[in-house]
Amino acid sequence: MPTYRDEVVVLRTHKLGEADRIVTLLSRRHGKIRAVAKGVRRTTSRFGARLEPFMVADVQLYEGRSLDIVQQAESLGSYGADIAVHYDRYTSAHAMVEAADRLNEAEATAQQYLLLVGGLRALARGEHASRSILDSYLLRAMALSGWAPGLAECARCGAPGPHESFVAQLGGMVCRDCAPTGAARLDPAAARLLEALMAGEWDAVDAASSGASAAASGLIAAYAQWHLERGIRSLAHISSETAR
Repeated sequence: MPTYRDEVVVLRTHKLGEADRIVTLLSRRHGKIRAVAKGVRRTTSRFGARLEPFMVADVQLYEGRSLDIVQQAESLGSYGADIAVHYDRYTSAHAMVEAADRLNEAEATAQQYLLLVGGLRALARGEHASRSILDSYLLRAMALSGWAPGLAECARCGAPGPHESFVAQLGGMVCRDCAPTGAARLDPAAARLLEALMAGEWDAVDAASSGASAAASGLIAAYAQWHLERGIRSLAHISSETAR
């Protein structure tokens, strides 16, 4: 049908003409959507504030030839304001929506939508260190796209762990026989943290040392960018510190 409704997260926007915007949305049921929101840059717009990045909304859209048209928008989660006032939350949220935007259409599933909504909600509430929320999101988003890193077993030969090296190009932790020459060894605490981030074991994540967190973050960033094939530009603005 030409008109449809869905729940969406606003990933990014850019200006169109004098008063309109093009919005890129990750939806619950229709994958990624690019649509025109007409008149939202006018001060009299009824729903302009509901279509800003990091916002979650229930929208009605009209199906167009190349771009759909936003007809209505009702707020479901106003996370943008609480995220924007904290630099660490803001940069982490940008990296999350940028990674979500890089997903192929076939990978933009309801599970990806719910994962992103949960991550933005956690950032807005300051439930954990912002970088830890981002790291957990990236690992899980990669897993949902079919790129789950091997952590408990060698990603190349399947030998049971624990192992000492993480190589993004080989798919995760690798044994000594499979590790390429010069592969850096990973501290056991950082290796355990990777597993906790993937499993959402937040007591273990919150108790991790700054050194283990920094090491895990670097590996996760390299792994995500390797599989997305293009760098996540927002990661360049994120501090390795794990403080709230």
